[in-house]
Amino acid sequence: MKFIYTLLCTSLFSMGAYAGPSLQIGTFYDFMGGNQSSYLKRIRNGGTSTAFVKVEIKEIFYQKNGASREEPLKMVEGSTRDGLVASPARLIVPAKGTQGTRLLYTGDRSIERYFRVRFMPVVPEKEDKFAVSDSERESYEKEMSAGFNVMAGYGMVFFVRPANTRFDTKVDNSAVRYQVQNNGNSVVVIDAFKDCEAKNDDKCRPTKKVHLIPGNDFTFNKEAGRVYRYNLIEDQNKTLVEVKGS
Repeated sequence: MKFIYTLLCTSLFSMGAYAGPSLQIGTFYDFMGGNQSSYLKRIRNGGTSTAFVKVEIKEIFYQKNGASREEPLKMVEGSTRDGLVASPARLIVPAKGTQGTRLLYTGDRSIERYFRVRFMPVVPEKEDKFAVSDSERESYEKEMSAGFNVMAGYGMVFFVRPANTRFDTKVDNSAVRYQVQNNGNSVVVIDAFKDCEAKNDDKCRPTKKVHLIPGNDFTFNKEAGRVYRYNLIEDQNKTLVEVKGS
């Protein structure tokens, strides 16, 4: 079964201003190694106005049929979240500047877990707990309402590998079918998958990137006169694979 993660880059809302913040979050897929408990994520503001950014985190649960759902993090002992948290969870990113938030993981490391991390620009309100005065808040709101502006939030998928990460990728290459099965306990990446004409390497179908979670497989039917190439990535190890059609 194919298991492809579709990244969500969502425009959250519109508000006035001819100038405004423009977030750049870098990579849209990030990984925390089994021996790590924190990860520094840097956010750049390429716009012309300060960005006030709220960080929202939800856990992703994937089903065998490829469907998924997102749920808020559960609380443990009344005050501690079980999973991934951002510190700080509110960022003030100056125009053309960069700020970082540290993603901290607390919880079970026996299995791999998946999270959606969203960075959402907002007009600061008192309840948002940004460290700005009332006059600064009012000035910013007036600036944002001076014209037309779209403030967009961006989401990324964050993978937390188990403490004892184990890779076990099996390949079944028959005459008419090719299958990559993830029998390990952590995600592997089929990167830059290309399906091209064997006699003309410039004639290719759209390139794919597949994040293959444990217990799932990536399968395709081989066609005569075609060649298939991809990079198999298991954490830091990358292997170039070439498969020829029948």
